[in-house]
Amino acid sequence: MADLLTLKKFETLSPFEIKDELIRLAKSTTRTTQSALLNAGRGNPNWIATTPREGFFLLGQFAITESKRVMEHPAGVGGMPAPKGIAGRLEAWLKKHGDMPGADFLSAMVPYAVKKFKFEADAFVHELVDSIIGDNYPVPDRMLVHNEQIVHEYLQWAVCGNPRPAGKFILYAVEGGTAAMCYLFKSLKANRLLMPGDTIALGTPIFTPYLEMTHLEDYDLKVVNIRAPQENRFQFTDEELKKLEDPKIKAFFVVNPGNPSGMAIDRATLAKITNLVKTKRPDLMLLTDDVYGTFVNDFRSLLGELPYNTIGVYSYSKYFGCTGWRLGVIAVHENNIYDDMIAKHTGETLKALDKRYGPITLEPRKFKFIDRIVADSRDIGLNHTAGLSLPQQVMMTMFSLGEMMDAEKRYQKACMEIVQRRGKAMIDGLELKLDPNTNFDHYYGLIDFEFWAGKNIGPEAVDYLKRNIHPLDLAFRLAEAHGIVLLNGGGFEAPQWSLRVSLANLPDEAYEDIARGVRAIARGYRDAYEAAKSAQKGSER
Repeated sequence: MADLLTLKKFETLSPFEIKDELIRLAKSTTRTTQSALLNAGRGNPNWIATTPREGFFLLGQFAITESKRVMEHPAGVGGMPAPKGIAGRLEAWLKKHGDMPGADFLSAMVPYAVKKFKFEADAFVHELVDSIIGDNYPVPDRMLVHNEQIVHEYLQWAVCGNPRPAGKFILYAVEGGTAAMCYLFKSLKANRLLMPGDTIALGTPIFTPYLEMTHLEDYDLKVVNIRAPQENRFQFTDEELKKLEDPKIKAFFVVNPGNPSGMAIDRATLAKITNLVKTKRPDLMLLTDDVYGTFVNDFRSLLGELPYNTIGVYSYSKYFGCTGWRLGVIAVHENNIYDDMIAKHTGETLKALDKRYGPITLEPRKFKFIDRIVADSRDIGLNHTAGLSLPQQVMMTMFSLGEMMDAEKRYQKACMEIVQRRGKAMIDGLELKLDPNTNFDHYYGLIDFEFWAGKNIGPEAVDYLKRNIHPLDLAFRLAEAHGIVLLNGGGFEAPQWSLRVSLANLPDEAYEDIARGVRAIARGYRDAYEAAKSAQKGSER
């Protein structure tokens, strides 16, 4: 078992880096015990959306026939698919191949999209076919025309909620939520909206990179934590929200539903944030990362509540089981605080931004913030080759349309049932009694070991733990003794003696094993406390 000095060295590392050491320990254990490695440290789901993928791979086969129709050389050289009449040719081809997986989906998808969005059929199908072939640079570079309209509608359902916000969002398709974060931090700094030394607020607990990136020398931001304590069901308290009234705080970043808490901001708290921004902080920039919103019924994002102030980040990764596809999107409303703040720049700042964006636009002062994000993502000079890979955008289109066509929300219900079933298995295994909470997404669970152990091994044993054992010992002991990998909650600004469990990436039965492992570790801690107590009594005789 790792000693105190070794564990202290790990305090400075992200939980995702500590995870590598935990996996090494767990693998060593499973090799010698013949038990299974249970890595619940990552959020990669172990299910996938099959129907849109079947459509994607079948469409690729049609696209090859279209390429060969234009040019077919025996050396394996084809041409670029032609747009005229392509929708009719796809329809005829699908009838001929109606028994192939994906044919029913494609046959329904194209007319559905054409009718719903009033697309010109040949233009839409050509975008799909030419893009799946990947024979052109992305044009427009920010996002394909039809894909943007489709994803816009999907986001209205997935994150905005009701009532639907007025106006429209301008979208940028990016390489997952990871790229979205990197691009946004970069552009906020480049456009002098957040400067080194500025203060931002983070809604904690929060996904660790938000804690880490702010302190990089690239950004050097001061951070105020707006805490959502467990005793308040992971909702921001009035006292914490009041901190946002301080004009020194330039921006407020949240992950909603939370990671690691799994809790969505409830409607009452959203109303408080909305009222605060509208009455006291209309200048406050907001960033919301809503990747888990589809796991909560009646979800409502800050993007839907405060579209003028909010940048939205969404990733398809978790809901559709497509982390390897790297599909994400940045959303900024057509009327937004970012464009308005940039327009107010004067003097040297204005000259510097004119110089920065001058090479790619004749009117840099009219250059929208969302387009600046695109340009900054390619360091300006490579703006002409910006944009997400076109086959990726086709997959994004298909995931979005697949969800829209599922009127009964059978896929969403299935995904929610999977994680809820696993969460129940772990909760039952820990012999916990929890009240139902409609804001809990069940994608992650946060085991508050201190609270749980207080009820199961006694408060005196917990006091002994806190005095004598490093909090990271819990995660290391689980890995080394039981082959179980969980992330330390303290690295997310959650309670130090807590563990984040992904309820998405292991078979159902594994969560009972995780509960057994936690109980076994607790018994070991209790035995250590009893031994220490006996030794102390012996020395006092």
